[in-house]
Amino acid sequence: MSLETLATPRVPGRRSAASQPAGTAGKSRKFLPEVQGLRALAVLMVVAYHVWFGRISGGVDIFLLISAFLLTGQFTRRLESGKSLELFKYWAHLFKRLLPLITVTLLATLAATFLFLPQTSWNSIFGQTWASLFYYQNWFLAAESVDYYVQDHSLASPLQHFWSLSIQGQIFILWPLIFAAAALIARRGKLLVRPLLMYMFGTVFVVSLVFSIITTHTNQAFAYFDTRTRLWEFALGSLLALVLPLLKFGRTTRIVLGWLGVAAMLSCGLILQVGQQFPGYMALWPTLAAACVIVAGHTGSSAGADRFLSWKPLVKLGDSSYALYLFHWPVLVIFLIVSGRDHAGIKAGLAIIVVSLLAAILATKWIDTPLRRNKWIEKKRRRAVTVIAVSVALVAAPLAGWQGTLLAEASAAGRQVPSDNPGALTMMTGYVDKVTPGAAVLPTLAGIESDRPDFAEECSGDAVPPTERLRADCTQDGVLDGTETETVMVVGSSHAHHISGAVRAMAMENHWKVVKLWRPGCIFGAEAGKAVESCLKFNDEATDFVLSMKPDRVFTMATVSVMSAPKEALAPGYGQKVRQFTDAGIKVIGVRDNPRFKAGVPACISRYGADAPACNPALSKVMPAVSPLEGFAADNAKFFPVDMTDLICPDGVCRAVIGNVHVYIDNNHVGKTYWNTMAAEFAKRLTAQKGWRA
Repeated sequence: MSLETLATPRVPGRRSAASQPAGTAGKSRKFLPEVQGLRALAVLMVVAYHVWFGRISGGVDIFLLISAFLLTGQFTRRLESGKSLELFKYWAHLFKRLLPLITVTLLATLAATFLFLPQTSWNSIFGQTWASLFYYQNWFLAAESVDYYVQDHSLASPLQHFWSLSIQGQIFILWPLIFAAAALIARRGKLLVRPLLMYMFGTVFVVSLVFSIITTHTNQAFAYFDTRTRLWEFALGSLLALVLPLLKFGRTTRIVLGWLGVAAMLSCGLILQVGQQFPGYMALWPTLAAACVIVAGHTGSSAGADRFLSWKPLVKLGDSSYALYLFHWPVLVIFLIVSGRDHAGIKAGLAIIVVSLLAAILATKWIDTPLRRNKWIEKKRRRAVTVIAVSVALVAAPLAGWQGTLLAEASAAGRQVPSDNPGALTMMTGYVDKVTPGAAVLPTLAGIESDRPDFAEECSGDAVPPTERLRADCTQDGVLDGTETETVMVVGSSHAHHISGAVRAMAMENHWKVVKLWRPGCIFGAEAGKAVESCLKFNDEATDFVLSMKPDRVFTMATVSVMSAPKEALAPGYGQKVRQFTDAGIKVIGVRDNPRFKAGVPACISRYGADAPACNPALSKVMPAVSPLEGFAADNAKFFPVDMTDLICPDGVCRAVIGNVHVYIDNNHVGKTYWNTMAAEFAKRLTAQKGWRA
């Protein structure tokens, strides 16, 4: 971890003789081998849990605490000795040491991405590379954690582990500023620096911990990557550094504390579901465990945990802990992708750890250590800044060039004439093939995940929902100048969202206004026990809003298919919703769901090719022969069913590419581009039904 580069582990201040172990009273240790061993043990926990258990260990939380502990000791010593903080020198020195190994990791990951990862993941990797390079990867992942479409990714990101490094990088900027503020306040108020810092970091600890507990409970996926929910872990490390010289425990107590801390550290990931419960109060477990080890310190006893943690190979491993953390995750993820496995296994996992460890030792020896000990670079700040600039440029130049090339290719593909990508039109009567030889398939695989409908603006006027949360789910398009002949609505989940492009095409043809209410994952009509609470609330609020607006028509998804299984059913409670709307005089359109697959279709294309059997499954394997819509609400003159399955899976095969257009953007969403080619037939099948124009 990057804490490894902060400083050699040193005592934050002098302990009193009473607090020193026998044989060392009155002495101040400049080096803390047990802390060096502690972070080596923490990185081994992280690596082992990732590789063999597929779980999160709590080791990262220990790193966060140790990094703040060391940083606080370093800056507190400077303040109490009256020395200048020299913040710019500190930052230049720090990032000069951090960035070269990050550069190596990112360049190697980009090379592996080009060689082994499907093009569908490239854009995400590009964004994460920039985020990792500039220390905002945690916020990038936090945003993706609440992106419904991203949740479907079948591949882990080889750069996901940079989230913790990004938080640390942000703290390495923020914490020195807190010390600078404390120095200014102490000087003007004639206050003692250490007590003032205790108050300041104590406040950060309490506020952040409370915020962390609340946010983890309400939105754990976002909270996990949120810097604000992690501040208390750093503050705890800072408080530990500030109070450590004041603590006086006997040898026996410290021996017990040391082993208690080690045992708690090692058991945390086995007992707790760290990935689902952190970073709220549960994260007190590993951080307090590490605090116990640090408080135990050097016991001078062969029975002390420090004897184990000061073992030379473990201490030596601490020197390479930063590089090992950087390297192990990309090696693991790339291996799993190439091998097609979902876990490494004992032998492969051991090989991954050995390879990562050897690479970490070599990188530390030949890159990190020479830069860290180079006196010529340290003499002038601009030389350190030059190292930083070169490190950034080595990643930024090829990354920007690669992105530019893909953007140019996508732009050229986007300029193709419509006849080059006819999609479903190839199945229409009278179609004449005019596809230019060599024309690109649209959308391109690299940008396929963004092939989703987008409406013109947020809802306004009479179309504004009454609740703030529902307003966030509402957009509108079509005729918006008040001259519309009808107002229609699209209501439901992301699958309803994807039919909205075809509805908009109908709106432009018929001079309609379209209002769309959609929430990811919320099947419209779901009954209690069939959906999460937020979806039940959405359905109730959306129903009330539809009834209050009384649009002319409401477009919905009537059925729900099952991934890679010939099973399908009406949306739970759908009949009740239909009856509510039609009784109010509103026409309801019920669209049959499209087939869903366990694996992403674009990823399959990228790996095996568009014609591979794995990417073109038989319809009989993913949908039942008889649609649940057959005979449903047959006596309801205001209900209009529509089934587009024959255009998605023509001739009984769910094709990956039809008419030079990629059909799916992931494993269950038909793309906007393909839906646009079905729009005319979609409208034709509806308008041909009795009562449509009544």
